[in-house]
Amino acid sequence: MWLIHLWLGLLSSIIVFMMCLTGCLYAFKNQITDFNNRNKVYITPVSTAVKKPGQIQAEFLKQNRELTSLLIPEDKGRSYVIGYRENQLDKSTYYNQYTGEILGQPDVSSSRFFEVVLDLHRNLMMGNAGRQVVGAAVLMFCMLLISGLILWLPKKLKFLKQGLTVMLKAKFQRLNYDLHNTLGFYTFLMLFFMAVTGLYVTYPWVKNALIVSLGGSSISNISKEKDNGDNAFEGLLEDMLQKQSEKENLKDAASASIDEILKLANQKLPYKAVTSIELPNKDNPRYVVIKTNRQNFLGMMLPDEVTFDKTGVFKTKELFSDKPLNKQFTALAKPLHTGEIMGLPSIVLYFIVSLIGCSLPVTGFLIWWHRFRKMK
Repeated sequence: MWLIHLWLGLLSSIIVFMMCLTGCLYAFKNQITDFNNRNKVYITPVSTAVKKPGQIQAEFLKQNRELTSLLIPEDKGRSYVIGYRENQLDKSTYYNQYTGEILGQPDVSSSRFFEVVLDLHRNLMMGNAGRQVVGAAVLMFCMLLISGLILWLPKKLKFLKQGLTVMLKAKFQRLNYDLHNTLGFYTFLMLFFMAVTGLYVTYPWVKNALIVSLGGSSISNISKEKDNGDNAFEGLLEDMLQKQSEKENLKDAASASIDEILKLANQKLPYKAVTSIELPNKDNPRYVVIKTNRQNFLGMMLPDEVTFDKTGVFKTKELFSDKPLNKQFTALAKPLHTGEIMGLPSIVLYFIVSLIGCSLPVTGFLIWWHRFRKMK
């Protein structure tokens, strides 16, 4: 185990350090973007009534702007985010729902920086070749975590306290060893989970193994079912045909107002939450309303969805809690990997864990270098 831990560590240390560092940097992307747009995102609630979505839609139509989507925050101190089409171009803007002021489009100056960080995190900016290098390094990291846990296990119960504490007043070599050994133990589960969810994106066989282990069908079986016209795909085809039928039959029908749709959606999903509504378009003839449900023990952000046709007739309701476990995991793979699943508290936790992950290759290398020099 010691030899496996040593050599895999030396082989993957630089890549693992880079993955954890870029993960730390990317963790607060949304918060930094909001900070850059703070004069547009954060507004002062006033006593006047909030403008209804229907009124906002009418205002935009007067300016030859077609409303395409609307994001309604739960926090009254945040502005609406409105998507619209103007001159055949899709745009978005922040909107003060109290004053009716269009606050302007998002400042995306930080986006380029985060694009570079994300590209480094995914593939070291080397395309598919870099993706495979990162994947191999993360696989090694998983083995490092397992072998590290085995090496951490105390030989006798009386040594347990030693493995759980860091001697801050000790000499540098002992302090460095404790930081590697103890912090590695405390972050083992989180780092392993982050690594596996990262591999889920990189390797189809990891994705397949996770889906099957959570009760889903393997990717190869899904392909066969698709070829054989299985019931699941028959249902998908039926849904597509229904939407096509709606496009033709309701082409000239009067469209339900956005206010009516939100009222109906709140009846189907009777709780307060961040709400997004997508209006019918050429690809999808239905209103799609998604509410982020946080009414659970851990406060996780779980999406519930309802759809209505153009005239406001209810079509589908998809609760996250009703989905099978494999589909729940598929839907949440990204926020589970990035730490966005519970908002700022989980992002801060992931940041700290990633920062410790950055330190492990450094402290591990220093332990090896000290022993190497001593042996020499």
